[in-house]
Amino acid sequence: MSKSFSKKNIVLSAVFLFVSLVCSQARASELHIGKATADITPGLPVALMGQFNLRIAQTADTPLTANVIALESREGSRSLDATIIVSCDLIYISAQILAMVRQETAKRIPGFDVNKIILNATHTHTAPVLEDGADEASFLYPIPKEGVTQVKDYKILFTKKVTEAIVKAWTSRSPGSVTWGMNRAAVGYNRRTVYENKTTVMYGKTAVPEFRNLEGYEDHDINSLFFWNKSGKLIAMSIDVACPAQELEHKQAVNADYWHLVRLELQKKYGSDLCVLGWIGAAGDQSPHIMYRKASDERMLKLNKITRLEDIAQRIVAAAEQSYNAVKDDRHSDIPFAHRVERIPLPMRIITEAEYADSKKVRDEAAEIMAKNPAKTGDQYARMTWFGDVLKRYDKQKANPAATYETEIHVLRIGDAVVCTNQFELFTDYGIRIQARSKALQTFVVQLAGPGTYLPTEKAIAGGGYSAVCQSNVVGAEGGQILVDRTVALIDALWEEKK
Repeated sequence: MSKSFSKKNIVLSAVFLFVSLVCSQARASELHIGKATADITPGLPVALMGQFNLRIAQTADTPLTANVIALESREGSRSLDATIIVSCDLIYISAQILAMVRQETAKRIPGFDVNKIILNATHTHTAPVLEDGADEASFLYPIPKEGVTQVKDYKILFTKKVTEAIVKAWTSRSPGSVTWGMNRAAVGYNRRTVYENKTTVMYGKTAVPEFRNLEGYEDHDINSLFFWNKSGKLIAMSIDVACPAQELEHKQAVNADYWHLVRLELQKKYGSDLCVLGWIGAAGDQSPHIMYRKASDERMLKLNKITRLEDIAQRIVAAAEQSYNAVKDDRHSDIPFAHRVERIPLPMRIITEAEYADSKKVRDEAAEIMAKNPAKTGDQYARMTWFGDVLKRYDKQKANPAATYETEIHVLRIGDAVVCTNQFELFTDYGIRIQARSKALQTFVVQLAGPGTYLPTEKAIAGGGYSAVCQSNVVGAEGGQILVDRTVALIDALWEEKK
């Protein structure tokens, strides 16, 4: 054998080894899937969250559920990455219950990175109160000490049920496949009304001469993920709708809102054990409530002999089913899969002197009414604490003007799709910015994966009104853009080609 031939073969072998290593790193991995569902319905009676007045539910119209999907990418026996996502019929996810679930899961699944557990809420306004003074959020309700389920007891129940479901989903994972699909259905509508004088009002009247337009864009995309087991049975799906589940928001009964009907209908079609995760897209300025043409909508509902809630559920189910029929033969079991989680600092919204003075006036007025007439405590308590929180923030701001608000975001690549989460009631424009810039073929923006303060846009802050005033949010438009930019950067990094 000649020296030149030997050297040539060594070089070729080295090149082959390098290419093989690169290909191995870039190669898709086998997906393992597990799922479970937990009943998180509270004991009755229970205080409900979502309005400024205290509501005590004596009945439960539907169960509340937590729906879990566990995903793991494997190369042989080696685990490459993993995630556990839990969709909850709650108004938001408090920092405390997220910490409690992660702590309990760490005990039950040793070695699992519990920071890769995502909890998101469907934002139903007919679910239990989650704050009792121990949370970061303001305590809005003077809940009776007797005769109703206490918040601390519900948190313990929730943690137990959800942790058990997480363990079940994780231990039941097995090889499976996934695909993604997109359709459209008008479910959410922009709810911020702009008037001639440039002011904005949430749910403001539109049948007046001063009405000019609805403030923002409406996102009607319905994004879905579908999961099968190895034998080809559909076992789970997630549906991302840019509309909070608050069609029944004023009711005085426990209710999962439109997601309950969506699950029931999909389970009729695809099996009673189908796990359906409800995700809410960027929809801080959207809701299921129609802002105009209400009379014609009511007429059509009557002629169709359905309720508004049933109409919403039918639209979502039809969109998901159409996506399913289109993509069901495009399943993937060997896919790029990666989960990134970051805690990023966002600049806090600055409280102005005028905002401080206005908030102090309202806080003091509410406190005075309560002192003079204790019977009105329930009506004034939320106003006192909501506006009082602004005063606390102002004092902290004076001590540290550069203070930031740390928030957790997740970016999860599943094949050609990406799921990105945030904790806020994120205004729709931010979701559009993320989707428009994303390198993924399909981008799922999931809000309320944490404490849910509004995050308004610059134009919304200029217009004012509930959801855009300082009482409604701790982070302003500057922080919103930082959130978008960092999310897009994380997405892009998962799509970079190997050098």
